[in-house]
Amino acid sequence: MNRIRAFFAPPKASASEYEPLADDESGTLRGSTGEEAAPFSWVEYCIFALIGVAMLWAWNMFLAAAPYFQTRFQSDPWIYANSQSAILTTSTVVNLGAMLVLTSMQSSANYPFRINTALVMNAAVFAMLTISTFSFLDVAPTLYLAFLLLMVALAAVAAGLMQNGAFSFAASFGRPEYTQAIMAGQGVAGILPPLTQMLSFLAFSDSPSVDGPGPGKPRSGHDSTRDEGGTAAFIYFLTAVLMSVLTLAAFVPLVRRHSRLLEDRAVLSSTAVLGEDASAGRRLHQITNNNVRGDNGNPPHRYVPLTTLICKLGWLAGAVAMCFIVTMFFPVFTAKILSVHDGNRGGGDDDDDDGTPTAPLFRPGAFIPLAFFFWNLGDLAGRVSTMAPALSFGLRRRPAVLFALSLARWGFLPLYLLCNLHGDGAAVPSDLFYLVIVQFSFGITNGWLGSTAMMAAAEWVAEDERAAAGGFMSMCLVGGLAVGSVLSFTAAGV
Repeated sequence: MNRIRAFFAPPKASASEYEPLADDESGTLRGSTGEEAAPFSWVEYCIFALIGVAMLWAWNMFLAAAPYFQTRFQSDPWIYANSQSAILTTSTVVNLGAMLVLTSMQSSANYPFRINTALVMNAAVFAMLTISTFSFLDVAPTLYLAFLLLMVALAAVAAGLMQNGAFSFAASFGRPEYTQAIMAGQGVAGILPPLTQMLSFLAFSDSPSVDGPGPGKPRSGHDSTRDEGGTAAFIYFLTAVLMSVLTLAAFVPLVRRHSRLLEDRAVLSSTAVLGEDASAGRRLHQITNNNVRGDNGNPPHRYVPLTTLICKLGWLAGAVAMCFIVTMFFPVFTAKILSVHDGNRGGGDDDDDDGTPTAPLFRPGAFIPLAFFFWNLGDLAGRVSTMAPALSFGLRRRPAVLFALSLARWGFLPLYLLCNLHGDGAAVPSDLFYLVIVQFSFGITNGWLGSTAMMAAAEWVAEDERAAAGGFMSMCLVGGLAVGSVLSFTAAGV
């Protein structure tokens, strides 16, 4: 019993660790270095949230576009069945590789440049995907899959640049709220793409024939399903381009604010060392300002060994990784579960069992994005809830408990087997059960647990280790996604 209590007890400070300290005024935690964090700004919070939106916009676009991609793969049963897992695996493995390389480049890292580069890459990738919705429509499924996976890989490299840059950049402000803003923005990015795809489908699908495709169907040069689905895809791929451009414009003032923050910290350091000697303080400020900028104009960063970060953040890193390993199964199941009100069995019938036409919202082209929407709505609610100290502050002091909760999320996966897989019938014949009990609840646990662990990371390290800690935690997040995406192949045949 004592061992169990010790497992869940808050870790004690030692000579090699930093114990988080409570800030009575703000209800947040600070590192033990004693340095004040940057003043909180809602404008900066909103910009970080926008960065979070752009960070996962591409990822969620690929998930929400599953019905459109199926129309392009319907003549090849194997690609049709495995395309979703192939997209997930390509994205997460490439993303992890990029994160490993970027994490090893700490001291010379220019985080704003990484973010800007990622946004430009995303704009270019989705511009090409937008063009593909009305050009080269008759290419073979294997060729289109190769093109799609190339776009996914490029978007994954961009995501790696942005994840490493954004979390490290946010951590350098010393405000856990800004890390939470990125996580909340990622939640918003999960909601908007499936909502856009669903509304586009409903707006451009006038006939019941515009429905989810079935594997093994022959392609035709004038398939109405593909033409109207392509119109919808054109719209939401184009929104990804616009989102990247908007974020680029909003990021400029944040970089300037960060530069001023570094200069202010240098002035405070100079004043603390030289006391009342103003002229000497100014001279030292010029020297420290040059050091802040570095020889190449970029702020230098302290190199923190990976072993140090693992020792201080082991439980938190494990919680984030395990949380997203489990999460990666939900896209595979979501793309295969149909509404219980849909009479379409694999795309072969457009009527309910009683002969009445299926309502547009219950067709796969709209219902699958609706299911993604509910999961991401829960995810967003979980991420936003961490802004309330009562819902996250206590557990940020108990990393081992967060890891235990991440293991408990495996219990959600059997619930998917109770739903209407492939339209073959559900053990619980209720769309409400599927959308709310399974999807929404699974999403809210992901958003709350992932955000709480990410926010806690900066509170368990020294001030000059925060940027490295942010990059390390984002690498663990991506590592969880990569492992989960590979494991998701085990559910591809379900």
